[in-house]
Amino acid sequence: QVQLVESGGGLVQAGGSLRLSCAASGLTFSNYVMGWFRQAPGKEREFVGRITRSGDRTYYTDSVKGRFTISRDNAKNTVYLQMNSLKPEDTADYYCAANLFVTYDGKYAYWGQGTQVTVSS
Repeated sequence: QVQLVESGGGLVQAGGSLRLSCAASGLTFSNYVMGWFRQAPGKEREFVGRITRSGDRTYYTDSVKGRFTISRDNAKNTVYLQMNSLKPEDTADYYCAANLFVTYDGKYAYWGQGTQVTVSS
């Protein structure tokens, strides 16, 4: 079955960096658009960004542009989220998700279990 497993979360001070990884199995990874989402306590899930199947294009929500970078390694079936200049408002559970095509409603076919990121002020 399809599995997406995130890792790399943790506690970091404001201004610091973290790199999240999402390892995929059970699917032909290069066929899937990969997205990153986050959900802060008491808030709705929020789209963070996505990357095309080949990795040639990325798209980010405005609040993370210039600070976050999504990349992928199709040979390793892994997508990454590099987070720099972290702010306390970036504190959330972060999820990766996979879908065969770009979707704007957040309805990705497969989801990971999430990894927690806490940014202290």
